[in-house]
Amino acid sequence: MSILLSLFLKLSAFSLIAFGGINALLPELFKLAVNQEQWIDVQTFSDYFAIAQASPGPNFMTVTLIGWHLYGVIGAFVATFAIAWPSSILIFYLQRLLLGIKDPIKKRAIQYAAAALAIGLVLSSAWEIALQINQGVAAYALTIFTTLFTFFTRWHPLYLIVLGAIIGSLGFI
Repeated sequence: MSILLSLFLKLSAFSLIAFGGINALLPELFKLAVNQEQWIDVQTFSDYFAIAQASPGPNFMTVTLIGWHLYGVIGAFVATFAIAWPSSILIFYLQRLLLGIKDPIKKRAIQYAAAALAIGLVLSSAWEIALQINQGVAAYALTIFTTLFTFFTRWHPLYLIVLGAIIGSLGFI
């Protein structure tokens, strides 16, 4: 199977279960792109994820960058289209179904359940990615500190980005 066809089929399947966005599937995307298909290495995956998070726009840019890495502009287009088309169609029909529900309690219950599912998947994903990417005590300490800092304060995350940049430039991570 060609690389483009494989990329298209596998990312299309991912799209259907990307509840909460592509960040909810990062561990599986990591396993697919790095371990299973060996499209990229761990460092490249980390770099692409960092670029995607630092860039404005949709959070599935990691997938676009993987496609670009594999097959240039065509690969980027195929990867982006593959991750977007199935879930877009699914959401279109689910939204129509939700609009047809007249009972506000049932509608709210479905919306709260979907939100809880998305949050749980994103948190689980963050944990898995931290376990796979962190190397060394300093990286784990920074991850734990960042999590606690975010949970217990209302400070802007930009402070954490600056802290991470300083620690990285000093060579601790």
